[in-house]
Amino acid sequence: MTDNWVSFETDPPDAAEMARRIADHGASHGWLIAETADGRIAGYAYGSAHRSRAAYAPSADVAIYVDPAFARQGVGRDLYGALLPMLKARGCHAAFAGIALPNDGSIALHEAMGFTPVGIYREVGWKMDGWRDVGWWQRLL
Repeated sequence: MTDNWVSFETDPPDAAEMARRIADHGASHGWLIAETADGRIAGYAYGSAHRSRAAYAPSADVAIYVDPAFARQGVGRDLYGALLPMLKARGCHAAFAGIALPNDGSIALHEAMGFTPVGIYREVGWKMDGWRDVGWWQRLL
């Protein structure tokens, strides 16, 4: 979190804050955790509200994190393979993913999962002494 711009958080959330997020997002949209046979967390993915206005309710933002130790092992595909149908079952019609750029691995994962690019927010966030762009991808469910 503090040594890259994959997340726009500047301070890592503590355990209590992560538990709150899991409870909130899990109840509304779903939060999944990929765990190894020996109990290590390989990654997580979740859905959340896209925007607060009522007409946006059938749309969801999605986010995914895969521990670099488990990259390119199918963890991301497995997480999204479970999350996207869950969102659809909960009445979501479209999923949107914001990707801090550059991030070739995340772009490849999202496009492999059927997301298509819809645009770029230029210089939308300030992190690590520089302006960062965020690309947006969409998938209809």
